[in-house]
Amino acid sequence: MAGPLSGYRILDLTTVISGPFATMLLGDQGADVIKIESVTTPDHARGAGHGENQLTATFLNNNRSKRGMTLDLKTDEGRKILLKLVETADVFIQNFRPGVVDRLGVGEEQVRAVKPDIVYASISGFGENNPWSHKPVYDPIIQAISGLTTIQAGSDEERPKLVRTILPDKLTGMTAAQAIASALTHRERTGEGQHVRISMLDAVISFLWSSDMGGQTFVGREVSVQKAATFIDLVYETQTGYISVSAMTNGQWQALCRTLDHVEWLDDERFKTPALRDKYADQRLAMTQEVLLTKSAEQWLELLDAAKVPCAPVLKRKEMIEHPVITASELIFESDHPVAGRIRQAGPAARFSKSKPELDRGAPLLGQHNSELLDEIGIPALEQERLRREGVIS
Repeated sequence: MAGPLSGYRILDLTTVISGPFATMLLGDQGADVIKIESVTTPDHARGAGHGENQLTATFLNNNRSKRGMTLDLKTDEGRKILLKLVETADVFIQNFRPGVVDRLGVGEEQVRAVKPDIVYASISGFGENNPWSHKPVYDPIIQAISGLTTIQAGSDEERPKLVRTILPDKLTGMTAAQAIASALTHRERTGEGQHVRISMLDAVISFLWSSDMGGQTFVGREVSVQKAATFIDLVYETQTGYISVSAMTNGQWQALCRTLDHVEWLDDERFKTPALRDKYADQRLAMTQEVLLTKSAEQWLELLDAAKVPCAPVLKRKEMIEHPVITASELIFESDHPVAGRIRQAGPAARFSKSKPELDRGAPLLGQHNSELLDEIGIPALEQERLRREGVIS
């Protein structure tokens, strides 16, 4: 079945994670994504981390649902081929440092001269008009400057900590995919293409404000030093392992007290309301932790579920993919990649009732679809052979 973005073509000049993750999401939803890489310096993710048979897990998991092409954009012929592909495209996305695409001759002005209504998307670290626009950037750098490391530490007074996943990279990719889909909707309504700009820093700060910047929200009444709400988080130790328990409403708090066999907590003045339970969170969580150490994780989860108190086991990665709740969602699937062999991946989180695409295209080998794509834009086989000999394509 065709996906909701079937019929749209995306030229993807991005590398590593943020851009490739964005275009994979769009490809998973049916867009024809053409991943264009340098002949001599392909996507860094091809050689990053664990891999087998020429393909790393990082590359496989960010470049599904794409066709692959190589071009040397430093040559006139490489640029001409790219611009010929632009004529057939709806979206052009790149994550070079600001200024690089203009020097290569594929900036917005050059691309829009060929396809006036194209959606041109740029992903950067700090934005295009920022004092740090010129700086190279990776995920930990954005975590540091955005305040995310301080939030992860728990308070302004603790040693900052990195989130142990590349959240800024992936969040930027999701933000870019959503923005590109919106720009395509605008084009459908008005006929206008536009430039969509996404910086990693902007994406993270916007994301954090939703829940983590309350102390800086009220102008003139900011909190100068934000302290930890609690001395522990909502992961508790039991006799056999860890569980998470979160009783937010009055009803859930009452059910938790009864399940833990401490009904006297219901009369404790410190815990009468959600605001008071938040104020005395350290005491409340310490008391809860002490009781949870008296039984196994399995026993507590059964009792808490029966009482309708939100809870879950804390799972390791291998445990997660085998848990009945995860398998029931049918998100994780296995497929046979022609080169990488049998692989396991997570499918798209968004499900469509009327336009569910088939995920039948694995990540491409370097330049795998060169001939196919050159055929599509009318470059004959003999000409393709010459381009290979001269290094314009691989």
